[in-house]
Amino acid sequence: MAAAAFYDLEGTLVKTNLVHTLGFYARNQQGIFRSLKKSAATMMSLPLFAVTDAYSRKVFNDLFFKRYKGETEDRLRFFAEELFQNILKPAIYPGAIELIDKSRRLGLRQVVVTGALDFSVKPLMDFLGIKDYAANHLEFVNGVATGRLLPPVLAAATKASWIRTFAEREGLSLSDSYAYTDSMSDLPMLSVVGHPAAANPDMRLRQTALHHDWPILDLR
Repeated sequence: MAAAAFYDLEGTLVKTNLVHTLGFYARNQQGIFRSLKKSAATMMSLPLFAVTDAYSRKVFNDLFFKRYKGETEDRLRFFAEELFQNILKPAIYPGAIELIDKSRRLGLRQVVVTGALDFSVKPLMDFLGIKDYAANHLEFVNGVATGRLLPPVLAAATKASWIRTFAEREGLSLSDSYAYTDSMSDLPMLSVVGHPAAANPDMRLRQTALHHDWPILDLR
């Protein structure tokens, strides 16, 4: 039976996070004043983002993606390639390329499961040659972002649910599959596969990995 390698993205394969992407879009507004205003608002929100993320990923998502309210879909998609070239591509960990290549040689299907936005990660997925990926989707009404995410919102336990559904649909053996993440919030994702691994782990995940004797990788 076929198997897969499931990857988180931010902090696992790349050193950037959701705030870097938001900051990029904030700096690329129509007009200098609007760019400065959006950039300043993003910077001022950093402590709040950190606190809510530590408290609840759902609360973080509800707060964070409101910052996209009023952005046009065309503009966000237009700048996605520049985001990739200037922010995401330079942030790819050297070990991430090696890990993906090794997984491919083992015959594993390559799958990324991320809380980032679909249009922001597509050029990166194309570059890495990964066709199977799940990402969050902004809600647009008449081409303008409402600041809400369309369900299901990928975070924590919902990532694990998505992986189970995907594996069942594609005929993949989860017991023979691998998962890689840097964050303790993705523990449910690690728990559904037979071969979990901590990649560039935060302190809590590192301790959990040591306790369970999971591999700990440094892709940096």
